[in-house]
Amino acid sequence: MDVILIDCSPGISSDMLLAAFYDLGVPQKVFEKPLIKLGLKNYFSLSFNESKSYNLRGVKAEVNVLINNKKKKWKDLKTFILSGLLDKDLESMIIKVFESLAIAEGKVHGVHPEEVHFHEIASTDSLVDVIGVCAAINYLKPKNICCNAPNLGTGYINSEHGKIPIPSPVVLELISSNKIKVCADCSIEEELSTPTGISLLLTLVNLFEFPTEYTINSYGIGIGHKILPSPNLLRVLQINLPECKKNYFKNGLVFEEISIQESWIDDHSSEEIASFIQLMRQEGVLDISYKAINMKKNRIGFSLIAIVPIEREEYFRHLWFQYTNTIGLRERRQGRWISPRREGECVTSIGKVKCKEITRPNGEKFIKPEHDEVIKLQKKYRKTALEIKNIIGNTMKDFKPFIDLNEY
Repeated sequence: MDVILIDCSPGISSDMLLAAFYDLGVPQKVFEKPLIKLGLKNYFSLSFNESKSYNLRGVKAEVNVLINNKKKKWKDLKTFILSGLLDKDLESMIIKVFESLAIAEGKVHGVHPEEVHFHEIASTDSLVDVIGVCAAINYLKPKNICCNAPNLGTGYINSEHGKIPIPSPVVLELISSNKIKVCADCSIEEELSTPTGISLLLTLVNLFEFPTEYTINSYGIGIGHKILPSPNLLRVLQINLPECKKNYFKNGLVFEEISIQESWIDDHSSEEIASFIQLMRQEGVLDISYKAINMKKNRIGFSLIAIVPIEREEYFRHLWFQYTNTIGLRERRQGRWISPRREGECVTSIGKVKCKEITRPNGEKFIKPEHDEVIKLQKKYRKTALEIKNIIGNTMKDFKPFIDLNEY
């Protein structure tokens, strides 16, 4: 099997995901084995029942809590999970799910993640759901997992902290800190994506979009416990990609939305324009260019175009009006496709050199030294840029990444 595809329409919850994997064919003992190894055998009973939502069949997971888990702090829960002598890959998956929740909870409540006190998240039924889903993935061992954008819902929910808006603060922190795309359909006043559901997606999913071409081997359908105005279903599909799409996940181009800001200015000197360009670059603009243009009354002016991150477009908007004489700024949002790339360094005969590793859609990788590094080495060794690049290319050893410039 190549890929698992999670179709979380309308949303995602851990119990629906658990039920879908059971319907897909994962044996019940796979879900229960790690829970038993953790000493939770007498804490719960788990059953899967045929069910329907708007006359569409599926499976509903039922967790009957016999004893509730008392380990509520993340540091205690982590020690508990690590003491279970689980398969290392499974253990790592489970820890990552709860750790992402602890970090988000810590940010929301202003406490260190280790000291986060889980409420609903550490309850026995949540442990059964999360550990069961991770066990299913560990059992199936897909090469990749993809998912569509989950719907968050709208309205309010009751919690131990009182009545809070949807998405809940923890879900809001999870999706904003990880920059995943979500569905903005607000027609259903209900929490459609839970913190544990979102955290499972963030831990397990490689790509938040569907392949354009695939064949389906089998599928499972999980039904949620909430009654919604439309079928409350979550589908998990086992799919295969055609040979020509095998590098879809690993080497695919990355799509992102950007903001284009543009202005024509005819009452600034070239020195002032150059100073503003330098300021924008220092402040982290993705790119900026300018050129001389002929403006009204035959005045020579400048056309400036900046590419800025969506989340910082308001900040850069203010810079235009603060540091130039412009009285108007054009702004539009566009999409761009970029090759996956990583920053790192290579060891060469003239020392460590900062480089970028770029991956083409066909999987081919090439390494390019940073321009600033080339200039620095030119001055140090009194050689031309071409000579420095040749030395780097002929003597570089393994590329060691230290930052990923694309977050999928």
